Order: sequence, then C-alpha cells, then structure tokens
Amino acid sequence: MKLIRKSIERDLSGWVTLLPEEDEDLWHCYNLIQEGDEVRAPAIRRVQTTSSTGSTDSHRVRLNLTLEVTKTFFSPSATGGPSDSPANGSTSSAGAAASGPPQGAQLQISGRVTSENVHVKLGAYHTLDLEANREFKLGKGPGGWDSVNVGRVEEASAEGAGAEVAAVVVGEGTAAICLLTNHMTVVRQRIESPIPRKRKGMSSAHEKATEKFHSLLTSALHRHLAPLLSTLRALIIAGPGFAREAFLEYFFADAVHTANKPVLGLRSKVMKVNTGSGHVHSLVEALRAPEVANQLKDTKFAREGIMLDKFNKMLNSDELRAWYGPDHVEKAIERGAVGTLLISDTLFRSHDVAQRKRFVSMVEDVRDRGGEALIFSAMHETGHQLDQLTGIAAILTYPLDIETVEMEERVEKEDREREQREREEADGNGNGRAG
Repeated sequence: MKLIRKSIERDLSGWVTLLPEEDEDLWHCYNLIQEGDEVRAPAIRRVQTTSSTGSTDSHRVRLNLTLEVTKTFFSPSATGGPSDSPANGSTSSAGAAASGPPQGAQLQISGRVTSENVHVKLGAYHTLDLEANREFKLGKGPGGWDSVNVGRVEEASAEGAGAEVAAVVVGEGTAAICLLTNHMTVVRQRIESPIPRKRKGMSSAHEKATEKFHSLLTSALHRHLAPLLSTLRALIIAGPGFAREAFLEYFFADAVHTANKPVLGLRSKVMKVNTGSGHVHSLVEALRAPEVANQLKDTKFAREGIMLDKFNKMLNSDELRAWYGPDHVEKAIERGAVGTLLISDTLFRSHDVAQRKRFVSMVEDVRDRGGEALIFSAMHETGHQLDQLTGIAAILTYPLDIETVEMEERVEKEDREREQREREEADGNGNGRAG
C-alpha cells in the first residue's frame, strides 16, 4: 500500500491519503476504518433530471463523496463465487478451475454524506466501494491515530510488503492453492476432480482422471504464481505422501516438456511437507513442520504461530505463566509480568471506543516495559485460534497465581476503604470538637 500524504495533529486527529494496491491492503484499510471516521473517495451515483416538459432522464455521474462511517464490510478474494470465512477460504469446481482470474477482495463503507455536493444531499446515506489502485482519504478525530493505527499504516506501506509464500495442499482429486502474506492466508482457488478408484484390470480410468486433475492444478498454479515468480520465497507442497509426490512429479515433468524455465527455477524453493489430509485446514499443520518454521522464522505469521504454540504448550505444562482473557492479562501487565502479549486485531475493531483504547493501552504498556506485543491477523488460522481463546493471551516472564493476585487486590481494596473510613471519621470528630 502507498502512503500518499499524512497530516496528523498533536491530539492524534488528522487525515491520511492511502492507495491500496492488493487484497491485503484492503484488509489493512478495513482494520483502520472505524465507525465515526470520515472517508473521502470516488463514487458513481445515478442522477435523475427533469426537463421543462416534465420528462425525466437518468444517468451516472462520477464524483467524490465524503462519508461519516456507520458500517464497514470486507470480503476476501475469491474464485467462482462469494468467499467464505478466513478459515474456510473459497471454493471452485474442477470445471471452474481453469476459468478466469479470481475476484478481488471487496471493501464497502456505508455512512452519511458530510460534504456539500450538487448531486447528493447532505446527510444522505451512501455506500462507497474501496478498490485496489484507487486512492482515498481517511480522517479521524482526536485520539484516532493511536499507536496501533499508525503502526498498521507504517507496516502496510513498508517496502517489500506482500505475498512471499505460496502453498498447495493436495490430496487425491482435491487441492487448494493459497497465498500467505503477513496478515492474510487467502485461498486463491480450490480444485476438485472426481477420480475413480484404482481397480484390477481397470487402471486406465483412474490414470486418465488423475492426469486431468494434475493438468488442471498445474494450469491454475501457473496462473497464480506468475505475478510472484520474482519475489516468491517458498512454495509449500503439502498433503499425504503419494498424492503430493505424484503431483510434484507431474508439475516439473510438464515444466521440462514445455521448457518453462521460471517454473524449473522454483525447484530450490519447493518445500515438501507430509500432512494427514489434502484439505486446506492441513495448511496449519504444514506451517508447523520444523523445516517450514525454520525457513520462514523471520516472517510475521510464522513468529505468531511459534508463540501461539509456545503458549498452548505452556498452558498445559506451566499454566502460571500462561494467562488469557482481557481482565487477567491486564492484571499481569500492571505487574510488569508480561514477556509476550498475543492479541487479535479483531479486538481493535470494537465499536466501543473505551474498549479499543483499553487494548491499545495494553499493547503500549507491554512495549514500554520492553516486552513483545504480537498483533495477530484474524485472516490467518493462528488469529482465528486466538479469537476462540478470547482474542488475548500472554506469556509471563515469571509465574503468577491468578487467585493470589485477586486476593491481594481484594486486601488492597479493603485497606483503602478502611483508610478512607478512618479519614472521614477523623474529619468528623475534628469538626465536632470545633463546634
């Protein structure tokens, strides 16, 4: 994403002008835009005019509108139909597998018009479609450009942001092609092709169906990898052993036959991982494989996966150092006990301003004390798992018993209340003697 202009005041209000360039950028925009913000972007509005004779004419007008946001909607990229949830991706049949390119992500902003316009009344409701390669302005009131929002803009506009890892999860007659960025796991295409069982004396039907499936998957993979060949860091091929090896053999044999040098150059980047199934959920299993984790250890999503695994193991073996839930984690932060904070970006999309400020403050407090704060994306499986665990967790630097902490807090509260009563009684006695 390109940061075109930025003007942020001392009270953290102000405007930025952004140019999203790909699907992940629209996901960043979805997380940046909140209820009450102002968005100015190009729009097309149908306008009706009435002539002096009473006849009406309808035509489309291109204009710039400024809205006060009341609602946002995001849908990740898909092929052949609307996309599913982040965990499930999108689906396409074998017949659709070789058809046109995938649809892009969609981001819609709804709200009231706040700037005068000859074609649109002030206060009218409108919906803007924010798209890749079309800039827009985002304005926030005092306190709006907090450290989390500014950090997201800086991260999204940093040089080199984008997909560097591709993955194919392949089984017998099923496959999913995925692209992984620091903030999204996008299922670009699913392929399903029926393959009859291999039977004695009737193997030709099985072989023909398998070859057709491999051909469809190879064509689809070429199409999705083409824009990434210069930046691709790794190509993960995951699935049960035989299905995975059979596809890889076909994939590179086809590249040799067609003298496809860019694809042949991928050999050194291919990482083969054995998984229990050929379904897309096995991608999580593949990313946890030691060889993959080691190769991708410096990527944001791999670091998050490693730390979430560490938290889950600690929850079973050293639970006094593994806390989760907003209230408990906040208590640990107040005691300076948090070494690593794990928090989902879902929490920052809260419509409750006070709640959002609370989570921003927790991130800032951990970082100010020298700890690590990892903001998980809900568009990765790790973020989805963290959301199921309240959306926030912490790995402590030393053991703390929550029951002991809560008991200490109760004692401190009782002491404060007793001291308050004693001061009030003393003040009352002093006033009485004075009288």
